[in-house]
Amino acid sequence: MSLLKPLMMSGKEVLPLVEGGKGISATNGRSAGAWAAAGGVGTVSCVNADSFDDDGNVIPQVYHGKTRLDRHRELVDYAIDGGVTQVREAHEMASGKGRIHINVLWEMGGAEAVLEGVLKRAKGLVHGVTCGAGMPYKLSEIAARHEVFYHPIISSARAFGILWKRAYRKYGDWLGSVVYEDPWLAGGHNGLTNAEDPRAPQDPYPRVVALRTMMNKFGLNNVPIIMAGGVWYLRDWLKWINNPDIGPVAFQYGTRPLLTKESPIPQKWKDALTRLKEGDILLHRFSPTGFYASAVRNRFLRGLEGRSERQVAFSAKQTEEFSAEIQARKRKYFVRPEDKPKADGWITAGYCEAMKTPDGTLVFVTPSSALEIRQDQKDCMGCLSQCKFSNWSQNPQSKYATGRGADPRSFCIQKTLMDIAHGGDVQNNLMFAGHSAFNFASDPFFSNGFIPTVRELIDRILTGD
Repeated sequence: MSLLKPLMMSGKEVLPLVEGGKGISATNGRSAGAWAAAGGVGTVSCVNADSFDDDGNVIPQVYHGKTRLDRHRELVDYAIDGGVTQVREAHEMASGKGRIHINVLWEMGGAEAVLEGVLKRAKGLVHGVTCGAGMPYKLSEIAARHEVFYHPIISSARAFGILWKRAYRKYGDWLGSVVYEDPWLAGGHNGLTNAEDPRAPQDPYPRVVALRTMMNKFGLNNVPIIMAGGVWYLRDWLKWINNPDIGPVAFQYGTRPLLTKESPIPQKWKDALTRLKEGDILLHRFSPTGFYASAVRNRFLRGLEGRSERQVAFSAKQTEEFSAEIQARKRKYFVRPEDKPKADGWITAGYCEAMKTPDGTLVFVTPSSALEIRQDQKDCMGCLSQCKFSNWSQNPQSKYATGRGADPRSFCIQKTLMDIAHGGDVQNNLMFAGHSAFNFASDPFFSNGFIPTVRELIDRILTGD
């Protein structure tokens, strides 16, 4: 693949191959350091990264605070300590090669504090910051203050235009790249808007051409675009390389590096990836962030689908519309007559606990599920800037609440991602993956259970395969 030439990224000429930064402990110092050592751009996830004790064991992130605000402060401290730990490991492994980036979600709890803390304590070890899941207006200011390059993750030219005009143009010299993340194909949280149909994927090529056209108008002709989401074989992207309509381009790999020796995910997660089939990834909206997200449609996601399907509108008082009475445990509610047979059937089947949603509906769950939901809501540590599952908000002016009721149709994302990343059940936890993950089963590179090193994977990618 001689067409793929090195690019200037975050102040150094590197291979235009970027490791995607994947949530809690799914990329770390070891994987990022290996990627950089191979000549590319490694990415440390600074979303509640792991720290280690003197014996090299992961320090459990246990929360002792009595209030959500106290636990939120603990979470920020854990995140900074873990981020610094992982960045230092990546720096040592890279041995001066490639580039080291860190990845944060703008909508994660304490994002600004975490970013400031990691960049301050790991000064000189971080070359760039990638950031998405929201509109990170302050990203450019923070990055410039610490003299690192920033790489915003967007899903449309319009989003970048807003960010540039409102904030980024003031710090244009530190813009390292623009990451276009395909909102229909990328794993994790996606940037789909209400104007876009989640069931009708759009070709990324014209969307990226529109982004380049806008960037050129801003004088950003030489700033690379990083294509993310759906990237597996480089041979599928030949028309993008050395294409004046696209300009300088790099490719981000999020899913494929999960199956490498340096990947920190547990073996049972790696094994599960090799069994995926096309269509096994679900683009859903159960996330407590409110964003669309893509993950494996395992028992966990199917349970959330079922929970939302067992849902009816209700009234606490009998009205002309809500005239049919139902009895869920020791409480009675009124539903529409046509919904009563469904509700009675769910109750009879054991889903006898009715939980109110902020939208004036009831969802029916088992008593054990209701207890778990309420406990998870009670244990909230503010891992998001605002959470629809627990109604937490980090904004003190709103008294640390969203103003809406907690939504039992969602889930505690911190709990499930921590669990799966540290050896938990792959069927009963959220398993993020991109929509190309089914390729693991057919890609001959991974046949007979072969798991490559990061360097071997990069060498393979450079062949086009």
